[in-house]
Amino acid sequence: MSLNYSSHPSAETKSGSINKNVSIQTLRNAIPAHCFKPLYRWGLWYLFRDVALMMGVMASAYHLIPMINSSIVRFVIWILYGYLEGLIMTGIWVLGHECGHSALFPAESPNHVTGFLLHSFLLTPYFAWRSSHRRHHIYANNVAKDHTYVPPSKEEYLSRISSFKQNAKNVEDIIEDSPLYTLCRIILQQFAGWPTYLVNNITASSGSLSKAHSKKFLGTSHFRPSSSLFRPEEANLVIISDLGIGAMLALLWYAGQFVGTKSLFLLYFQPYLWLNHWIVAITYLHHTHPALPKYDDDSWSFIKGATATVDRNLGWTGKHLLHDVADYHVIHHLFPHMPFYYGEEATKAIKPILGSYYREDKSHPFIFGLWESFTQCQYVEPDDPDADPGEQTLWYKGGPSPPPVYSMRR
Repeated sequence: MSLNYSSHPSAETKSGSINKNVSIQTLRNAIPAHCFKPLYRWGLWYLFRDVALMMGVMASAYHLIPMINSSIVRFVIWILYGYLEGLIMTGIWVLGHECGHSALFPAESPNHVTGFLLHSFLLTPYFAWRSSHRRHHIYANNVAKDHTYVPPSKEEYLSRISSFKQNAKNVEDIIEDSPLYTLCRIILQQFAGWPTYLVNNITASSGSLSKAHSKKFLGTSHFRPSSSLFRPEEANLVIISDLGIGAMLALLWYAGQFVGTKSLFLLYFQPYLWLNHWIVAITYLHHTHPALPKYDDDSWSFIKGATATVDRNLGWTGKHLLHDVADYHVIHHLFPHMPFYYGEEATKAIKPILGSYYREDKSHPFIFGLWESFTQCQYVEPDDPDADPGEQTLWYKGGPSPPPVYSMRR
């Protein structure tokens, strides 16, 4: 089904509600049973394939690129290496993400050992991230409790830019960004978003547990065992995550003694910057789109929150290197324990049931999706402020110019 959007969602989905006859069990019954069963052979295949590919590309770059005589050609090849290796590393991070959902292997222990090793190698505190990510899945798109890319309300947005408030007649007067300013915001998010999230969980809702101790040093950090992100019994797991990061940093320092600081940056940290970009961009675009609803605590339900995300298209790269992490995200929120390699089959099974409430935007190039979300998704407000608390749906609002009309396939 193809729907056209301008500045507002269509009347068909204006309420943001799901057909009351559709339940999680209804959707589960429509999906072939094998889609819920991780297999060792597939998990091991993707694991060994990705690790071998990463190490092979890294070794080839280390030995071959310095042999290129032309400094210009050598510079270009190093840049291309960083981009390619960054994609491969992101795919490995996605496998660690699958482990966090117990979806790569049938048993818990192999998942957690593998996820810990993969994420530690990529400077991600596995068990700490897994805990906060679990809360995101439980409360997806609940503006009071979610931990990932929770937009401000109109009032919160105004308070953040209070220096302009006295001279502004309405919010549109003070959020008209120049293209250069928007570009700078995008670059800042893509460059520093992931480490900032790990250090202080910056994208969580202002009313969530993670913000309760935000004034304390590392009070909302993934690295502090006593952070408000975690239950007291999770402290030991956070410490293990920190030890994994520490061991990897020590390994990188040791490697730098042999290959040199410059080679270490080119071989590892350059691709890591691309990894940072992809994690932030993909997660942001999963949950930020002009046609996606958000919910307050009274109107939220698990199925409404899980379906208020959007599938996007990353083409060949997304399918073969990033494991469909962007292409089939709706099904992942509905059934996070489902292995990624069944995402396409399961999505096709539930699309007829969800109908227009399955959201898919695969007509836009990825970079234009970033621009669209940055310019049109500044804050949220209810479609009907006078509606009962349990019936309100929140929608994104942007600047003074109406969003361009586009086609969003569903």
